[in-house]
Amino acid sequence: MKTKDTESEILKAAEQEFMLKGFDGAKTTSIAHAAGVTHAMLHYYFRTKEQLFERILTEKVQLMSESVLAAFGQPGLPLLERLKDGVTCHFDFIAANPQLPRFIVNEVFSRPERYKLMSDKIVKVADCLMKGIQQELDELHAQGKVEWVDVRMLLLDIISLNVFPFIAYPIIEPILGDIAADRNRFFELRKAENIEMIMRRIKNNEL
Repeated sequence: MKTKDTESEILKAAEQEFMLKGFDGAKTTSIAHAAGVTHAMLHYYFRTKEQLFERILTEKVQLMSESVLAAFGQPGLPLLERLKDGVTCHFDFIAANPQLPRFIVNEVFSRPERYKLMSDKIVKVADCLMKGIQQELDELHAQGKVEWVDVRMLLLDIISLNVFPFIAYPIIEPILGDIAADRNRFFELRKAENIEMIMRRIKNNEL
């Protein structure tokens, strides 16, 4: 395989291994086998399991930040429309990476020292995301167009609403019955519901 293809196959295999088994449970021998390379070849590209793990984590956080920031930062669109796009974009990102939230939560609890690595990256994303939005929300509130909201709480609302269904789906699927029987339809309904709740939270009900 070409060098770039080899690295790509290793990363793809490593992502699946880490997502399913976590850092502690993942085996570099399993990653090498799934990637179709020797164990020595894997270590040639990534010297340690730690280095490979950090590469996967960095790329996922970067992808998440790009997907959310792009939606919230569309130039020329009104803030409320950008927020609606942001909720949609974040939900779609989680839908495309459904194992990621559980993976991050598990890693934080099983290896607390990793929290700083993840939090440092996430804080940078969050700070960039929230910097200008609070000012815009304050200005719209002063004009009577929206309810006042702390953007930090708003961001927490969005993350909570979007992430929980994917983490809890194996538990809630039998409880909800037919509404959750079709997985794809359920998540489309859930996305629409989340958007509606967030927009109701922001909009001035008197308008």
